[in-house]
Amino acid sequence: MADEPLVLGIETSCDETGVGIVRGTTLLADAVASSVDEHARFGGVVPEVASRAHLEAMVPTIERALKEAGVSARDLDGIAVTAGPGLAGALLVGVSAAKAYAYALGKPLYGVNHLASHICVDQLEHGPLPEPTMALLVSGGHSSLLLSADITSDVRPLGATIDDAAGEAFDKIARVLNLGFPGGPVIDRYAREGDPEAIAFPRGLTGPRDPAYDFSFSGLKTAVARWIEAKRAAGEEVPVRDVSASFQEAVVDVLTRKAVRACKDEGVDHLMIGGGVAANSRLRALAQERCEAAGIRLRVPRPKLCTDNGAMVAALGAEMVARNRAASDWDLSADSSLPVTDPHVPGAAHSHSHDHVHETARENLYP
Repeated sequence: MADEPLVLGIETSCDETGVGIVRGTTLLADAVASSVDEHARFGGVVPEVASRAHLEAMVPTIERALKEAGVSARDLDGIAVTAGPGLAGALLVGVSAAKAYAYALGKPLYGVNHLASHICVDQLEHGPLPEPTMALLVSGGHSSLLLSADITSDVRPLGATIDDAAGEAFDKIARVLNLGFPGGPVIDRYAREGDPEAIAFPRGLTGPRDPAYDFSFSGLKTAVARWIEAKRAAGEEVPVRDVSASFQEAVVDVLTRKAVRACKDEGVDHLMIGGGVAANSRLRALAQERCEAAGIRLRVPRPKLCTDNGAMVAALGAEMVARNRAASDWDLSADSSLPVTDPHVPGAAHSHSHDHVHETARENLYP
């Protein structure tokens, strides 16, 4: 196993400072420092607060990951970092840190795509990804259906959210119900004690003329908020558990229905679900039920690997090294809207710059 690439990954696209270390497809360390408590009083992530939290957490989190993995920074074969998409300031902290470590150590640098990383992390749980892979990614910022023939070079978007992503909708409804932030886990918890058929909330973009694989949760969010407001205006108590269950059912019904349809249409016999909302218990249960009925194999990483983490970035970085993909140049920058069609950001003159840095690092930078 020692000949498999040993890669450190840094993830700072939002409010989690994640540092992971993998050897091939084996997870050695997954260290996370979250600033979610600092954002809770605002009801959402504040970019400047997130960026400052990343700055404070970066070095301690990297040191914790190296210690947990039992490896030296000198042993690494490469350093991977989320280059986008995400919050620009937060991404810049991670990219700057990755450059500094890579330069000092004389290691190749890989700027990778956040969404592709969410797909690749499943290799740490269930082994190498099938090719092609059908992936449903659902998080606070993204609801996407992606088909990947090669996770390092070929990811094709089939559909995406046209307004609010699923995770955003969870956060906003939790706020209307006064359940706090983040909304996903708390709505999931209340929904377990509610009736998912109590209230008939709408299913967006499911009509015969609607885009087959795109998602829309803005109309659902508005419908739920108005239903709650009407109850309160009438002086009636809002059945929080039933509202949570009915809202959650509307979201996961659409997500799983479209994902299974995409698998059938593309002739893919498996489905991978990733992103923070993939930790939702009802999404997992309904996806399993519908996949079994359709003869589709379901792959979902454990909840800790679904939310943003450095392990997923390291997993994609290790795949880049294993497949001899071009490293990024030292002028790598953060790209808040990096398209998923770019799983990584290769450099044009990577070989010369990295050869030079190897010499510099040996002589000067990292004792």
